[in-house]
Amino acid sequence: MSASHPSSFQSPPSNSAAVRSVTVLGSTGSVGTQTIELLAADTDRFRVRALVAGRNAALLAEQAVALHAEVAVVADSASYAALRDALAGTGIEAAAGAEAVVAAAALEADWTMAAITGAAGLASTLAAIRRGAFVALANKEALVCAGDVMLRAVLEAGATLLPVDSEHNAIFQSLADGNRGALEKIVLTASGGPFRTSSLEEMARATPEMALRHPIWSMGAKISIDSATMMNKGLELIEAARLFALDETAIEVLVHPQSVIHGMVYYHDGSVLAQLGSPDMRIPIAHTLAWPRRMATNSRRLDLAAVGRLEFEAPDLMRFPALRLAREVLQTGGGMPTILNAANEIAVEAFLQKRIGFLDISQMAERVLQKLGTLKADTLDEVIALDATARRVAYDLLPVQTQPAHAAPVPAAPPVPAAAPVPAAPPVPAV
Repeated sequence: MSASHPSSFQSPPSNSAAVRSVTVLGSTGSVGTQTIELLAADTDRFRVRALVAGRNAALLAEQAVALHAEVAVVADSASYAALRDALAGTGIEAAAGAEAVVAAAALEADWTMAAITGAAGLASTLAAIRRGAFVALANKEALVCAGDVMLRAVLEAGATLLPVDSEHNAIFQSLADGNRGALEKIVLTASGGPFRTSSLEEMARATPEMALRHPIWSMGAKISIDSATMMNKGLELIEAARLFALDETAIEVLVHPQSVIHGMVYYHDGSVLAQLGSPDMRIPIAHTLAWPRRMATNSRRLDLAAVGRLEFEAPDLMRFPALRLAREVLQTGGGMPTILNAANEIAVEAFLQKRIGFLDISQMAERVLQKLGTLKADTLDEVIALDATARRVAYDLLPVQTQPAHAAPVPAAPPVPAAAPVPAAPPVPAV
């Protein structure tokens, strides 16, 4: 696998039209299944090396057989027998466990989709980067929690990060002319979620069922709740700062309920370049899958006359404090983004289990930040340790209740790392 960081934009490889070998980490999730759909529609162009899933062995086996994958890996070791049996006689290798996931990510391949959500995807994403890969980054936690670690690895390996999030992909495309030095600011758009026009009183009464009803996008439960709180946009703000080497003040968030414009770049001559498209994740996935070329999709084409009007408004930080928290942790640095992400994951799960209210999600994240303060997270081990500590603190803040049988076990809290300044990440080459 060969590539460059999006901010360094090396020349496109001369064999870009050849058959591309691919690995999909998180193939049974929302982004993963849409990636599989694109691969299945163009099998002459892609060769699948490995597919990795969490615990859905049945779907994973179905995908592996359909795409003639070489290896199928399930992270949950308890699901190994089901995967092995489903693949018996196919010639496809079956494996399971955390080490097997990382090994699959490290396999020689031209392109890797990193779509294992949460901190669980950090080690495999790092393994793919260290291969010098084209890494399509759908796991925003890789840069939110371990940004310095990941970006150092990108520079050392000469890897290319290709952003999959629709907003970051829009910025990536809008920077394609290479005039990075003329950039004034970027704008990430947000739909506003299901509670865009709701009052605080209405939001306080919101149920998980209400929060999961996104007006535009079809997404998994975790990201749907993050969209409702706008924590998703806060995490995207942190990711954008690291992905494009920008100061927090050069990143604006704008609510755009139609979700037609996904991102904008303002240049110092007064020009604004924007990327538009129907709200369909297959579009940015396809862009990264074929990059630096393009591939056809059957996504619905944007009809601006049918849309009729495009609306924009500033986000309300009183009703959506997650955006404020994200800016504050980005300004503070250190391990604060790791703490924010971990606390939010626990709070979202608790809300989905109806243990806390909707407005408690951001409040809990803020309380965990206040309890832990600024701690260092310079290595992947330190990031993982701090993530576990933040989760334990967040669990301790939850109302007393017997842990549900299906909930993930709470890891024992490691010692809290000593506070220390975080050294600056190595400079990212300009576009």
